[in-house]
Amino acid sequence: MSGHSEVEVKKQVTLYLRVFFALMALTVVTVAISYVHMPILLGVAVALFIACIKASLVAAFFMHLSTEKKIIIFILILTVFFFAFLLATPSLHHT
Repeated sequence: MSGHSEVEVKKQVTLYLRVFFALMALTVVTVAISYVHMPILLGVAVALFIACIKASLVAAFFMHLSTEKKIIIFILILTVFFFAFLLATPSLHHT
């Protein structure tokens, strides 16, 4: 055996189910937002915000980053910063 008690396994399964249902709920919210009439920029911003929350849940729990060392978290944050910079770069040169 791997040394995990039945209580610990049930606790982990419960946590994963909660994250799964949160992801499902956020997916339903994303679809519902698409039917709300709002300016395109606001709609995209809301959808990206929800997508970021969903990505954070997946990274934290399913990729086990919530229990990793600080250097991995730092590298992840640095990657997000550079990704945002690369996304914003074309808009800086738009005339």
